[in-house]
Amino acid sequence: MEQIINIHIKKLPEGVYLATSKDAPGLVAQGRTVTETLEIARDVAKKLMEAKIQRQSKVKSFKIKNSFDYPMIVSA
Repeated sequence: MEQIINIHIKKLPEGVYLATSKDAPGLVAQGRTVTETLEIARDVAKKLMEAKIQRQSKVKSFKIKNSFDYPMIVSA
C-alpha cells in the first residue's frame, strides 16, 4: 500500500535535522543531513504503517495520482 504523508523538517541547534509528521503520529526521525533524515523518516513511516495494518486498523491512505507536487529543499 502506498500513502502520501507530509513531513516537517526542522534544523536543530545541534546541527542535526528532525522530521515529524501530523499525518503519521509517532513518526520522529533525526539525521545529519536532510537526505539522511528523510530516508530514516521513510523507514519509520513504513514500520508505523505495517504495525497499524497488523492491528487491523484502517490506514488513512490517498490514491496516488498521475501527477502531484512534492516539496524539495535545495541549497546552493
